[in-house]
Amino acid sequence: MTVPATTAAPPARKSTRPNQYFRNMSAKIASIPMILTAVVIFAGGTLWTVLYSFTNSRLLPRMSFVGLDQYERLWAAPRWTVSIINLGIYGIFSLIFSLLIGFLLAALMDQKIRFENTFRTIFLYPFALSFIVTGLVWQWILNPEFGIQSVIRSLGWTSFRFDPLYDPALVMYGILIAALWQGTGLVMCLMLAGLRGIDGEIWKASRIDGIPAWKTYLFIVIPMMRPVFITTLVIIASGIVKVYDLVVAQTSGGPGIASEVPAKYVYDYMFQAQNLGQGFAASTMMLLAVAIIIIPWAYLEFGGRKRG
Repeated sequence: MTVPATTAAPPARKSTRPNQYFRNMSAKIASIPMILTAVVIFAGGTLWTVLYSFTNSRLLPRMSFVGLDQYERLWAAPRWTVSIINLGIYGIFSLIFSLLIGFLLAALMDQKIRFENTFRTIFLYPFALSFIVTGLVWQWILNPEFGIQSVIRSLGWTSFRFDPLYDPALVMYGILIAALWQGTGLVMCLMLAGLRGIDGEIWKASRIDGIPAWKTYLFIVIPMMRPVFITTLVIIASGIVKVYDLVVAQTSGGPGIASEVPAKYVYDYMFQAQNLGQGFAASTMMLLAVAIIIIPWAYLEFGGRKRG
């Protein structure tokens, strides 16, 4: 009698999941100091600032809690109100014109023009300068004594007037000109990188179908560049909230308090007026503004990927 052959069971597959936690251990160990630095210094410093914003700290921090008194004084101060209004004006126009000019320059660069590298370097060069240098340069350019106004009047237009830094109603627009000159080149490069990632077949198909170029940009290319636009918006918005150097270099907050911004308010109260509690309250409000920007961006950027 023959014994039927039995099929041997396949060997059990070894689980490799525990080993995944031990991969790249050198890189993980090397990142520990950076993580501790971020947690202790940045997170700890942020919590420390928020905590002391509820105190009556003057020259030195002290645990003398006064509740929301610092925030009530902050929002009752005309200087803070003016700084918020100025930041809103500067921020709205900076976002609009930075994106518009940057995208238009990138679209022109994407046409494979001659001397593209030269033009790209020229547009990006101002971003390599510090905001203090940019502010001083544009202070000279906009000075009515020897700037644009003086040059045009010397050509015969004696009634021409262009002195935005000396007009309380226009001073923030003078600062905006300097900011656009410096930051538009970076926006152009980000947009150009996004345009270069668009498949060339899309342009060929649109030409065959007779679709105008502006419709292709508006309804096809720009929606495909959504991640680039979101990242650019976050970069521009974070720069708007902390704007300080340009204002100090061009106007020092003047004329009067016409060009005050929140960052300058914080600096003046913490280091000149020696009112740490008020400075901490103002900086906490700036932190809240940054969080309002970062949290939606993180949700759009990472939440969508997780759902996908």
